[in-house]
Amino acid sequence: MYYQYSEKTDEKIKDEDLIKSALDGNKHSLEELIKRHQNWIYNLSLRMVFYPDDAKDITQEVLIKIITKLGTFEGKSSFKTWLYRIVINHIRDLKQIRGEKNHYSDFKNYASGIDKTPDNELPDRNSLPVDSDIIVEEVKLTCMYGMLLCLNRESRLVFILGSIFDIPNKTGAEIMEISCDNYRQKLSRARKEIYNFMNEKCGLIHSGNSCLCSRKAKALIDSEEINPQKLNFNVNYTYRVKHVIEKKLSDLNSFVDEKCEKLFLEHPYQNSPDFIMYLRGLLNTNEFKEIFNFN
Repeated sequence: MYYQYSEKTDEKIKDEDLIKSALDGNKHSLEELIKRHQNWIYNLSLRMVFYPDDAKDITQEVLIKIITKLGTFEGKSSFKTWLYRIVINHIRDLKQIRGEKNHYSDFKNYASGIDKTPDNELPDRNSLPVDSDIIVEEVKLTCMYGMLLCLNRESRLVFILGSIFDIPNKTGAEIMEISCDNYRQKLSRARKEIYNFMNEKCGLIHSGNSCLCSRKAKALIDSEEINPQKLNFNVNYTYRVKHVIEKKLSDLNSFVDEKCEKLFLEHPYQNSPDFIMYLRGLLNTNEFKEIFNFN
């Protein structure tokens, strides 16, 4: 398995070798480079913007940037750090994120929205196109992705990098282009905000808390927030996040963070749409033929 978030890799051919080969005109090397990183870009984007279609658009836009800038990579940092910085800066610079506009902008309003969502029994299993357990998992994921939107954009980026994808503080600071101390402080604040909210509201943390996924499912289906015919999050995955990073859950040294982070690490690591066919179309244009001197 290729560990997307680690500076280590089990791949026999290094990213840097693929870059050199691609710049020398080898299309297959460029395709392999994209295949290695498209899932990571998509999964980061999805957690930032909530909607899969928007995450797909961002991934596509970022891949174009990466391809057009590939010749500027000088090897001063690892390729992953260089690539991730392009992803982060692209998301930072977005003028509008639909998820930020359509969902609650802070934890206070989010908590109020949860309180106003009525509790009901699960819909009858025979009325659903999938098993009700799958729907309950979709409710959980929808809610937790919504929590991320309650963090401001900078804090959300830091939390996703540091707490979900376990990128080391030094690398995270380099990607975010801030000091290591500043990065650690932002990560600590974001973790505290997420924990405080979940500790108070979430039945996954304390069974006595008011919000239970199974009790909210019917209302979310009725309001069309969740479409059983077209799930957004509990779909199209082979691994969970914990399987594609090197962090061990037992290494988490703070109980305050451990229960929350474990839930995020259990989230699906989704297979991105395959951008290779799209890439092949781009490479047939004169602009890209000039960049890579493809035969």
